[in-house]
Amino acid sequence: MTPFAAIRSIEPAGMNGLILYFSGASLTEANQHCQAWDHAIREAGFGWLKDTLPAYDSLLLVFDALAIDNHGVYRSLRTLNVSDHQQNTPRRHHRLPVWYGAPEANDLADISRQTGLAGANIISTHCGTEYRVYAVGFAPGFAYLGEVPDAIVCPRLTTPRDRVPAGAVAIADKQTAVYPQSSPGGWNLLGLCPLSMFDGTQTYSARLSVGDTVSFYPVSEHEYREMKDD
Repeated sequence: MTPFAAIRSIEPAGMNGLILYFSGASLTEANQHCQAWDHAIREAGFGWLKDTLPAYDSLLLVFDALAIDNHGVYRSLRTLNVSDHQQNTPRRHHRLPVWYGAPEANDLADISRQTGLAGANIISTHCGTEYRVYAVGFAPGFAYLGEVPDAIVCPRLTTPRDRVPAGAVAIADKQTAVYPQSSPGGWNLLGLCPLSMFDGTQTYSARLSVGDTVSFYPVSEHEYREMKDD
């Protein structure tokens, strides 16, 4: 299948999926194309479409293999007129509080050894950047935020932890995130956020959506406990 428009390549994903990979001068630009195509495909109302799964610069389309094949999906995509400005979903900015250095989530000493920065500088650098939600996945409400400044980039842990606490704010490579639930994980931990990232009781809604922007700010332990969601 020949790439076209902002799509740089198209790859099959089993019998009922296609992955679209997007071009762009930057990751942000590629992600904008990904979001625009995701929106356009969902709005087109294709009867064969079962799900879309957007990521950083790729979009997985899951289709009904009894209704259409890969080439039929491709032909349908070629009919779309996609604009990066056609998305109507409002994007929000979130300011998330962090108790940096919380005992349950504190890798600041290790991050300092890797980066050469003092703990206070790591915190101010992390707080001084506005991040974009590039993708949501791994676990319900887990939002991949980027891009982390080069000064505090750290690789994933060689051996992942068996348990990372819910609310842990972490970095790995060029990404940062807030763990929505307690889970295993291999990211470097900076502290704890008191706000829930995912409502799994009634609405099943995530706080952060693809395309939103996020900034972090430090709070004390006392402020953290006052803000803590039940």
